[in-house]
Amino acid sequence: MPTLHVCALSRLPETVATTGARRMVTLINAGTPVTRPPAIAETDHLFVGISDITDALDGHVLPDEVHVRRLLDFVRDWDRAQPLVIHCYAGISRSTAAGFIAACALRPDRDEAEIARELREASPSATPNRRLVAVADALLGRDGRMVAAVASIGRGADAFEGEPFSLTVE
Repeated sequence: MPTLHVCALSRLPETVATTGARRMVTLINAGTPVTRPPAIAETDHLFVGISDITDALDGHVLPDEVHVRRLLDFVRDWDRAQPLVIHCYAGISRSTAAGFIAACALRPDRDEAEIARELREASPSATPNRRLVAVADALLGRDGRMVAAVASIGRGADAFEGEPFSLTVE
């Protein structure tokens, strides 16, 4: 059963090891050092250098269509034979948005609100980055349903770092 695993940077090595993942997405500030676990080949690692912001801010990289298209292309190229790990710095905003986006992209027949509820159940602290979700919503032709679904689950519980969790992509 194809599974997406979401975690914080500090939990990356153990998440890759325990899940047997062979592909990985990093969404983190450009310039942040990330050590790719040995199980992940360089060609199976997508690094997206973006800041965790929703509006333009000097000195930061605002997520845009180019970033989201790279994410969509990478997850659509995933053969789903092995798990995929998606991480950001804290495992709360960018990575949860990317997990939600990936689930919506890989299952266009699934209801966005259902996926968002699954996300909330899996991660009480998940607070998907609204900018990433809005850009993906437009690119996937979801007519605002992804944005509405994320808004419906609200802000996650306060946390310094999210606990690793998974989403099934059937």
